[in-house]
Amino acid sequence: MAENKTRETDASVAEFLSGVSPEARRKDAITILELMERMSGHSARMWGPGIVGFGSYHYVYESGREGDMCRIGFSPRKTSLVLYIMPGFSDTDDLLARLGKHKTEKSCLYINKLADVDMMVIEEMIERALAYMQEKYPG
Repeated sequence: MAENKTRETDASVAEFLSGVSPEARRKDAITILELMERMSGHSARMWGPGIVGFGSYHYVYESGREGDMCRIGFSPRKTSLVLYIMPGFSDTDDLLARLGKHKTEKSCLYINKLADVDMMVIEEMIERALAYMQEKYPG
């Protein structure tokens, strides 16, 4: 089986974020960094070359594939700010309806800019995700 490409690294989060452009995306990324760090209780770490993650868990799929991933994270991409909410969005219709302008895909929440969304809803989503991850993957 192939190894996972997205693994925790020793790369500098601060250095990565300093290279994010435009400046508005960098400021949004720093806001999310501070929020996720505070809510998760974990320091930010780089996962692969472009994901800032908080905490970790070990998973094993029915196929036998296994690996480690951050409990929550984000990536400030060129086209959007992507939040990684590991449980996905199957039980979050109530929150998504109140969130504001966004797109979702599996465990990814795509936001153009934080000004487009309700930050209280983002906090609720992170809180639910962390609770779910703690229940499913204690530790």
